Amino acid sequence: MDGSLTSALKPLINNVHDKDSFKGGWEASMYLIGTEFIERFAMSGMSGNLITYLTNVLHEPTATAAKNLNVFNGVTTLLPLLGAFIADAYLGRFKTILVSLLIYLMGLVMLTLSVSKVPLEIQHVPFFFSLYLVAFGHGGQKPCLQTFGADQFNENTMEEKKAKSAFFNWWYFGICIGASAGMLIVFYVQENVGWEAGFAIPAIAMAMALVIYLLGERSYRQNIPSGSPLTQIMQVFVAATSTIKDDIDASSVTKNNWRLSTVTQVEEVKLLLRLIPIWLSCLMYAVVFAQGGTFFVKQGSTMDTSLGNKFHISPASLQVFIGLTVLIFLPIYDKLFIPTARSFTGYRSGITMLQRIGFGMLLATTSMVVAALVETKRISVASEHGILDQPNTIVPISVWWLIPQYVISGVSNVFAVVGIQELFYDQIPTEIRSIGSAMQLSAFGVGSLLSGVLISVVESVTSATGDKWLVDNLNRAHLDYFYWLLAGLSTLGFCAFIGVSKSFVYKKVDGDC
Repeated sequence: MDGSLTSALKPLINNVHDKDSFKGGWEASMYLIGTEFIERFAMSGMSGNLITYLTNVLHEPTATAAKNLNVFNGVTTLLPLLGAFIADAYLGRFKTILVSLLIYLMGLVMLTLSVSKVPLEIQHVPFFFSLYLVAFGHGGQKPCLQTFGADQFNENTMEEKKAKSAFFNWWYFGICIGASAGMLIVFYVQENVGWEAGFAIPAIAMAMALVIYLLGERSYRQNIPSGSPLTQIMQVFVAATSTIKDDIDASSVTKNNWRLSTVTQVEEVKLLLRLIPIWLSCLMYAVVFAQGGTFFVKQGSTMDTSLGNKFHISPASLQVFIGLTVLIFLPIYDKLFIPTARSFTGYRSGITMLQRIGFGMLLATTSMVVAALVETKRISVASEHGILDQPNTIVPISVWWLIPQYVISGVSNVFAVVGIQELFYDQIPTEIRSIGSAMQLSAFGVGSLLSGVLISVVESVTSATGDKWLVDNLNRAHLDYFYWLLAGLSTLGFCAFIGVSKSFVYKKVDGDC
């Protein structure tokens, strides 16, 4: 009976696969890249200048605002673990992204209303509630959208496998275009038109992202949820530690998965466990990564922001140089660096994923060294003009001095961020790739939280010595010392990364070389 039923259904199953084979590819992925482009526009425009809103409008101390922002960023990038779980276990990636975009849009609309309609003295609660609703929506779509985009390429053909490798580069290219546009447009509106309009624009953009995502529905290759990957992982651990094994008859078709795991399940968990040391060694890089939207911005707010005689740029807008650097360097990396490196190494991607990440870490350390040197210069200029105790007086040094640290950060992202994304996709079993995407995002989330912890520790220790490093008057603070500390810790993190990388063994994939 079962055999005849299977035979009867086989033509239907094959027909489904044949139809699915005409879906996906670059056509489908472009809808998803477009959705991510607009999502990045909205998120970067909404969150990139929050440090200014928290300090200038809600009147939070600089260190407190930085910690609040680090916590928000941390939660935002940890929630993808929940989104990945829901996608893989229950809804599938398409539905999870759809629901998350709706929540995301709701949060941005509420955020706009809290800024425009709620009195300032009671604004904290609705403002942060709306902010974390945005984080919840972001956490649902973030691990799925990129993975869903990569799923549009078939790993069984060499042509699409190469296209998938290029997809990660162009995905990040789209992210940087969106983020850069959001910073340039939204930051200008926030500081020259008003915060209400500045928060309304991201909400409108998110509505557009939702429309674009739905327009591509018919072209997507969609996955079917195969059960909770976390449950499957736990089953392996329980089975490994259990001393009681089920007696399984050779002809039996059922077994207790909590007592005996298949070889495939065990190998999948091994692949996941091998990435944990890499994940841990990337945390210090994530701490450095978090500085671009906090102290870099406050550093710029004390400097001369004039561009010509009449125009002044927003200090937060300098973050666009990270994106612009990526936009310029990523095509060079993809079209020039990879083919050149491939001719020497023989690797399809030019250099290995771990080599790419490691070089990005070195550049991140360099950006902290440059930031410390620029801050030392800024303080010396303030001292020369006798304005160390005048925090509201602009230090006569151009804000363009900050560009090198932003540019180096951008090049670092091309190597490290994209490398981490590809590693945690490529080296994760197919069935739990949303978990892999969430893992790489969670590294940046934990890094943001660790940045907040580090600020608290530095405040506590330096207060005890009587020479507090992080005070509201940056002229009397020692932000340069903080940057040197980050450079030192980043160097230690890089050494740890080198240590764990030496013992890492890549997953074998047919066709790789």
